[in-house]
Parts: sequence; structure tokens; C-alpha cells
Amino acid sequence: MEFILEIADFVVKAAIIVMVIMLIVAVISNAAQRQRRQEGELQVRNLSRDLRYSAQTIELETLSKKQRKHAQKQHKKADKNEQPAEQRVFVIDFKGSMDAHEVENLQREVNAVIGAAKAGETVFVRLESPGGVVHGYGLAAAQLQRLRDAELKLIIGVDKVAASGGYMMAAVAEKIIAAPFAIIGSIGVVAQLPNFHRWLKKHDVDFEQVTAGDFKRTLSLFGENTDAGRRKFKEDLEQIHKQFKQHIADYRPQVDLAKVATGEYWTAQHAIGLELVDEICTTDGWLLEHCKDHGIYHIRYHVKRPLGERVGKNVTAVLTSIREFLTKS
Repeated sequence: MEFILEIADFVVKAAIIVMVIMLIVAVISNAAQRQRRQEGELQVRNLSRDLRYSAQTIELETLSKKQRKHAQKQHKKADKNEQPAEQRVFVIDFKGSMDAHEVENLQREVNAVIGAAKAGETVFVRLESPGGVVHGYGLAAAQLQRLRDAELKLIIGVDKVAASGGYMMAAVAEKIIAAPFAIIGSIGVVAQLPNFHRWLKKHDVDFEQVTAGDFKRTLSLFGENTDAGRRKFKEDLEQIHKQFKQHIADYRPQVDLAKVATGEYWTAQHAIGLELVDEICTTDGWLLEHCKDHGIYHIRYHVKRPLGERVGKNVTAVLTSIREFLTKS
């Protein structure tokens, strides 16, 4: 037991020294990174080739040594003589957060595709988002509209969720496919905030707010909210909801807005009956089906994380490992 404790003590001391060095590097790196803007790069990956290689790997494992050698020669010969597919599909991933900051990368990816694609070619967007801020997702939907304006066929694939702002984006597509249990819908608007006025009043804290304009502020975190302010806030939400419903009506006129624009959500199996989606299928299933006669290319704009951020993540991992080691000891 004493030997184990000595080892644990050595590991902890060594880890502390390593963490101190890493933290020093992180501080220096962050200071340097603040002096210059992080630039990204556009990455292009041949998905059709990747999918084909995956199938070939399984095939080779099922063959005898002699058959495998022959098959490998055939595959190499086919790769050497491979001609670019006449029909191309460009794949973009969008995994949206509440503030929709991912739209900046989406914009760059859309720019690249529009510059490279020919009219009539397909853009397949793998979308995952529960929604978020209206202005962010409104801009994201507008970026997708640019693809259609460029006479490209836009298809949206949803494996997990496209709700609220996520569905606002999906609706722009000519076709929406979704996995059976993907969450679809939530065509509504919500806003909520706490109010600390009574707590401040109880503790004799005054809150002063000066505005120019009757409705420069409607609801407040710290002031006393009024019925007039609540009514105006509700009117603003209703106006946004009206615009959201019109957006859906413009792109999917076949849906019954009275049924679907209630803020509710459904699984894709139910949503297809409401005409919110067009086909039940996973994104991998769709890509695998089309890789036989299409060249499929994944487009991604990638920004490298600052060194300080990466070091910080490693420090966290080290701390977690130490904690687990000491717990086991």
C-alpha cells in the first residue's frame, strides 16, 4: 500500500509540473493569438471514394489470400482509370447552436459551392439544430436560399432534430428527408426572462432605467414590468411568429399552417403525414444510395482552435485523469 501511495505522489507531482508548463504556454499563446485573427481553411473530401473504400475493406476481409490479392489489383486498376462522375453532390454539415454562430462558416461553404457547382447539381445539407435566435437562423435560411438562387438543387437531411429555427432552415429545401425518430417542427416563437424587481425592493435596492421612446424597453430584468409592456412584448412575438409562418407557407405551401404552426413538434414518421418532410431516410442511407452514380464531395470550412484553447483542453483531461487515478488508488 505504501508503494502505491509513493507512486501516486510521484504521478501527482509530475502532473503538476506538466500542467504548470502547459498553462504558461497557453498564456503566452493566447496573448499572441489576440494580436492576430484566426484564419481557417476550406477542406474538400471525396465521400464517394471513402464510402467505396469502406465497402472494399469489408469485401477483402471475406476473401481468401489469393482472392484478396487479385481483388486488390482490380481495385487499384479501377482507381487508376477512374473518371470524375458527371453528376456531383456537394455535402455541407450544419450543427447549429442557440446563437447560430455557425452561420459564419456556412456562409463561406455556400460561397465555395456556388463558385464551383454547375446549375442543376445537388447540394445536400446535413442539418441538426433545435433552433435559437431569430436573426441568426433567419440569416442561415437566407444563406441556403442563395443555393437555390444559383439554380442548385437543395436537399436537407435530418438525422436528429430540425426544430424552430432549424426547421426554418430546412423549409428552404426542395426536399426534406429525415430519420424516423428525428424531431421536426416547433414552428413557434418563445422568449422568457426572470424579473428581480421584488427581490431588489425587499432589499431596498433602487433600479433606474432611462429610455427615449415608449417601447425602447418592454420587459425588464430589474424594473417593475407593466401590463402595457407585456402586451407590447407579446405583440412583437406574434409579429415574428407571423413572419415565420409566412416563410413556411412560401416554401411549403402544401402544409396546413393551422395544424403545424402551433409550436408543437413531431417525429419524422408523424411529420411526413403533415407534409413537413418528404421522405423517411437517414442521411447515410441517402448518400450511400447516390454514391454509385454521383461524385460526392464534403465541403467544410475549418478554423483551427487557438493553441491556448487546445492546451486548456489537455490540462482539463490531465486533471480528470489524476482525479480518476486517485479515486481508484
